[in-house]
Amino acid sequence: MAQDGAHHHGDRTTTPPPPMPHQRPGSRPAATPAFDLPTWASAPRPSAEPGIYRLGYRRIDPERAEAATVAAWPLLLRAGLNVVVGWLAYVYGVDFATVGTTWIGVLPSQSAFVATSVVLTLNVLVIAIVIKVFGRMGRWPEVWRRYAAPLLSRTVTQEERAEENRVAVEAARRVDPWAGLREGGAAAAAGRLAGEAVGDVDYVRIQQAWESAQADPVFVPAFVEQVGARGAAAFAHPSEVRELPGRAERHDLLLRQVCLGVTQDVPKNPLSHRAAGFALDPAVLGTSLLAVGPAGTGKTARLARPVAEALCLQALAGTACAVVIGASDADLGPDGWYDVVIAPGDPSSVYGLDLYGAAQDPDEAAARLAEALLPDELTARAESARTALQQVVGPFHAAHRRYPGVRELRALLGGEADALAALVKALGVAGRLAAYERDLEHRERQRGRADDPGALLADRLALLDRPAFEGAFATDGTGRPPFAMRVLDHPLRVRVKLPERSHPEAARMLSRLVVGQFVQAAGARDDRSLFAGLVVDDASAALDAATVRGVQRMRGANAGAVLMLRTLVDLPEALRAPLFGAVGCRMAFPGIAPWDGRLFSEAWGTHLVQETAVTHTPDTSGGVVRRAGRLGRKALSGTTAQTESVTTRDVERLRWSPSDLAHALPAGHAVVSLTAVSGEQVPPLLVDLRG
Repeated sequence: MAQDGAHHHGDRTTTPPPPMPHQRPGSRPAATPAFDLPTWASAPRPSAEPGIYRLGYRRIDPERAEAATVAAWPLLLRAGLNVVVGWLAYVYGVDFATVGTTWIGVLPSQSAFVATSVVLTLNVLVIAIVIKVFGRMGRWPEVWRRYAAPLLSRTVTQEERAEENRVAVEAARRVDPWAGLREGGAAAAAGRLAGEAVGDVDYVRIQQAWESAQADPVFVPAFVEQVGARGAAAFAHPSEVRELPGRAERHDLLLRQVCLGVTQDVPKNPLSHRAAGFALDPAVLGTSLLAVGPAGTGKTARLARPVAEALCLQALAGTACAVVIGASDADLGPDGWYDVVIAPGDPSSVYGLDLYGAAQDPDEAAARLAEALLPDELTARAESARTALQQVVGPFHAAHRRYPGVRELRALLGGEADALAALVKALGVAGRLAAYERDLEHRERQRGRADDPGALLADRLALLDRPAFEGAFATDGTGRPPFAMRVLDHPLRVRVKLPERSHPEAARMLSRLVVGQFVQAAGARDDRSLFAGLVVDDASAALDAATVRGVQRMRGANAGAVLMLRTLVDLPEALRAPLFGAVGCRMAFPGIAPWDGRLFSEAWGTHLVQETAVTHTPDTSGGVVRRAGRLGRKALSGTTAQTESVTTRDVERLRWSPSDLAHALPAGHAVVSLTAVSGEQVPPLLVDLRG
């Protein structure tokens, strides 16, 4: 079956080529040429601050940007006045210089050549001084850029422009994207790849394999052999998929960036980010991102789905693994994007879920499961519940070399005599009864008491012990193959569909369980070369104190999470401030509540702004004549003559006030602050997510 899949997905004639790098994928007409790899690979990607989409980015000149803020008529008036004054200064300057040279005896001269040279030198010197002084004051370069240059550019014919474009494209195509392979001793592989249609996913994946092969020259022949045998499909993802169906976002896989929108050209935004593409990549997602906004503001469509798509593409390129969690009807991409689709409650689901995350330590597995089973209002009993679960999971694992299923665990926690007797007998057969006898005796004493945590856990497990979940959490090999988070060191794409409509409380428990397992597994990986990305469409039920602490530790584990909330009120108050401190990126969508905006505003802090105060006071200056004139003016116009004083000072103001976040954000926009794993920070940016 793997060979069939490879043949099907590896055939480039049946898969539409990726789009041109400057065009949104999925919106390309059928007649558009195939993906131009040399042009895309050689496109400029200048270094920039976090959050800037670097493909085709152009730096902004601060002086030019400041001049662009001046309105047209003041700019032209100022330039014209400086032209007039500059002309007068030139005329009088030349006359003065001529008179001065005549006075000292240089002019007139016996030699006409010397006299002419002196006059020309004086004219050039005065012109240079006039242009330098008055051109700067009148901003003549800005006038040239705005008005004169466009007029002159219109004289260029369409044929000349077409020729220039053709030359530029040919120059880009002359750049060999496989030059590194040719120079490194893999010329045969480069020749094979040059003759095939190679997409951006293929290019990045093969380059990754080439970098690994270069680490040891022994692997270069194996690299050449693989490319020679499979061409652009070499080193393909285990699924043999080389492209995502329905790819719709703008990606630059060379830098692992996904462009979500455009940073607005407004004074609140830093100059370097204005009018630039806004992008996310593992460098900023590694500090995790918290997004808050009401339903319908675009969190799923404009943030969760694009990031999920980017992580899936990076997984196909061999640089990331992705786990995407959301309701079964959430638009987080088609099932074809994912290798593993877990849908508890759906009989057609192929995979199940390992409730214990394939943990090696039974106590650790029981502790994580206990925290996931308890609702927020019962977290005070978490310690006793954790102990009760460990008292039955550990003995069961020792007796059967596997973890108990939902029904078996429910029976043991509920204190069923037959289940406990069978466990004691199995421990005796395995020779482990003495080690766990005290745990079982304590569990037996707790049975029937009002404060028995086992009864509480059994009641919570009853939500998962339903016919709809038959086989979804099996541990004895009779149900669906269980998925465990310990595989995060492989480029897998996982989608977890939660049954929020049919079993809302069970969905909350599963969300908390899967997120907790991811956080735990991401930090415990031995191989951290892949970026482990988590996307949670609604994290209100998935967060607890242990998870928040784990999110903060993921920064050093090459992993990160994108967590979305409708409102911070969905979280316990004790978790809100720690969550804001644990994540490095924060995103506010339009329509958030003022109390939610207050936390964002406090986290973003204040900055210095220039505040101008204008004060008007009655004019009492002058003698009798001026006072009489002011009295006459007041009698005729009804207004009192006043003097105006202007005071400018630096004051601290909130970058974004709670009121601005709650009421002033336009639809389709968001305010987002970023922190890179390296520690570099970007202040809040107003971003248009619609373009």
